[in-house]
Amino acid sequence: MGIIWELDLYSRPILDEKNKKIWEVLLCESPLNIHRESLFQYSQYCSSKEVNSVKLRQVLEEAISQAGKAPSQIRFFRRQMKNMITKACQELDIQAVPSRRTIALNQLLEERSQEVYPQETGYDPQAVPSASARYQPPIPQRLPDALMPKQWAFVSLTAGDLQEMSEWDISFGEAFPIPQEVTAETHIPGVILFSPRALPMAGWMSGIELAFLKFIPEPPAKLILETGASDSWILANLKNKQLITEAAGFESAKQEAQQIHFLAVQSDPQSQSFAGFWLLQELHAPGTLR
Repeated sequence: MGIIWELDLYSRPILDEKNKKIWEVLLCESPLNIHRESLFQYSQYCSSKEVNSVKLRQVLEEAISQAGKAPSQIRFFRRQMKNMITKACQELDIQAVPSRRTIALNQLLEERSQEVYPQETGYDPQAVPSASARYQPPIPQRLPDALMPKQWAFVSLTAGDLQEMSEWDISFGEAFPIPQEVTAETHIPGVILFSPRALPMAGWMSGIELAFLKFIPEPPAKLILETGASDSWILANLKNKQLITEAAGFESAKQEAQQIHFLAVQSDPQSQSFAGFWLLQELHAPGTLR
């Protein structure tokens, strides 16, 4: 896997001398594994008149020059900016990927919302995006039959266990550094899927930008897998009280672990290797700007 960047292009709670919102192109590198912090970061403000694919391409060229190497892929979560971002990336031969797996970007937006934007001339905490820009939950779809697991189970590992991921036999996967606030003893909940077609299943999942798992208690209760910018899949229908209780416990454990959890794929419960293993985190509103 090559270098991946995460990108946000949107207005900030800062007004210029004409009382118009300032926009920002914000970039950071995806960590990709549990030990590597996000390295490269880049920011450039622009006026609302400059918000177009030409300007974005210029900013990306400047960022690439500063980084010394172009990314192979750029993730972005704002669907309303898709056309502009995609066009600018295509002109630079970079793959643009709609994704909610923008964990490093989420953290950077939170930091800038608290520490950077309030220090800027023209800062106005009331100048936030309209409600129409907010994310709407997608309607879950049925997984393709070929990808339905033969069996599955709720499991958990400690955050300390996950620090050893780099030593595990994993064919497909991705992780990120666990925040220091999550202690080594914290239980990280997860779901393991078992299938004789484990490797093809993991390969498919590696290409759909895994976002997070979520328990939906409203009847009929289900476990869903969120992917991409707006896709949602029914991973399992929960038809008995025991599974519903376990799923509720899974959600509670997520909350205790800052919404961090994992999805794994194995050929069978006795396997010593993983066809796939992804560390996930449920994100809703990067900074206060989504």
